[in-house]
Amino acid sequence: MAKRLYIKELLSHDPKGQDVNVKGWVRTKRGNKNVAFIAVNDGSTIHNIQVVADPSAFDEELLKKVSTGAAVSITGSLVESKGSGQPVEIQAANIHVYGTADPETYPLQKKGHSLEFLREIAHLRPRTNTFGAVFRIRHAMAFAIHKFFNDKGFFYLHTPIITGSDAEGAGAMFRVTTLDAKNPPIKEGKVDFEEDFFGKETNLTVSGQLEGEMGALALGLIYTFGPTFRAENSNTARHLAEFWMIEPEMAFYELTDNMDLAEEMLKYLVTYALENCKDDLEFLNKMYETTLLEKLNSIVTSEFERLPYTRAVEILQESKQKFEFPVSWGTDLQSEHERYLVEKHFKKPVILFDYPKEIKAFYMKQNEDGKTVRAMDVLFPGIGEIIGGSQREEDHARLKNRIEEMGIAEDTLWWYLESRKFGTVPHAGFGLGFERLMLFVTGMANIRDVIPFPRTPQNAEF
Repeated sequence: MAKRLYIKELLSHDPKGQDVNVKGWVRTKRGNKNVAFIAVNDGSTIHNIQVVADPSAFDEELLKKVSTGAAVSITGSLVESKGSGQPVEIQAANIHVYGTADPETYPLQKKGHSLEFLREIAHLRPRTNTFGAVFRIRHAMAFAIHKFFNDKGFFYLHTPIITGSDAEGAGAMFRVTTLDAKNPPIKEGKVDFEEDFFGKETNLTVSGQLEGEMGALALGLIYTFGPTFRAENSNTARHLAEFWMIEPEMAFYELTDNMDLAEEMLKYLVTYALENCKDDLEFLNKMYETTLLEKLNSIVTSEFERLPYTRAVEILQESKQKFEFPVSWGTDLQSEHERYLVEKHFKKPVILFDYPKEIKAFYMKQNEDGKTVRAMDVLFPGIGEIIGGSQREEDHARLKNRIEEMGIAEDTLWWYLESRKFGTVPHAGFGLGFERLMLFVTGMANIRDVIPFPRTPQNAEF
């Protein structure tokens, strides 16, 4: 019995006439009464395997079922291809149709569908070349992240998805509750969350950082990699309500160590993509961003520019560039400012550090000037900020004062504060938005096109 081989394997085989079996989905079928050419793809590679069938050797009704989208199992002899474009092809001896796809109703009959249309059929879009490529690269990047941290001695920590604290202090969180929405228990004019499942108000997490720090203060080096959620009503090409974050936390690290690790990791991930996703990247380079491969290679060879936020503001003010948002010291830099620094001024990735404390989170370590904190952002071409991080405040009194200054409820963070009472150490960490990384590596323009089932305002269909 012929052994099933994946198309990725078949295309690298030496054609010796051996019998093989391939299972997959029909991409196209063409031909005439004398010969049929069937292109089959099984998801293992962006390339199809061409199957050549003699119509006289098969039932006519069977061949009618072999249409675009149909799932098939084909057994035949693997031979050297007579046509250009592929090294081998299969001379079909047996065809079995698992599932048909009616040509009148199958949405992917034709090529050239817009990405907007494909978002409306997210359950089928992985079958296209574009999304097959994107999701294979997504797998490769996820694997590379785990490999990078594992090889450096980090421990993978699972932090909670349901939390009673807000790591970012922004308040844009999804509430988790079992209370009756129409008739919740009321106490002193407010919803009584003491009667809720967890006995307190809880939400979906925006970050695993705070819990991650607890792991780092015991295990030394940890990272999280999981889903995070923001209830921000933003319908742009850069925002998702559900996305994935990679968040390493490192004991005994200071700001410079943090920047070193972020640069090393990003170069490692881009190198891994170039070495292991060649065919998919070449397809995306051809179809979507013609400078993609050049851009990826430039990351690997560049020495990231590092400069303080204050100097960055001066450069932007001196540029005489017309920005939509004015620049002044103390304002949060917008994407247009970040991209100017990366794409026009330095022409390479930039790491900004020492931001004004008023625009950064409560947990960041304060500098001696009393005005800035040891924050850092890594800026990439086409993306802007791809990583945000900081050295964390390890001093109990300073952290407590900052929480009070920002009006954050201390009773939700008592455990975080207490960690600074017992064996506190300098430590640092950062967050890498996985979908931001995917936008950069694939060259796709919309963040909804680098995650299988995007969650955005008014959209949770699939």
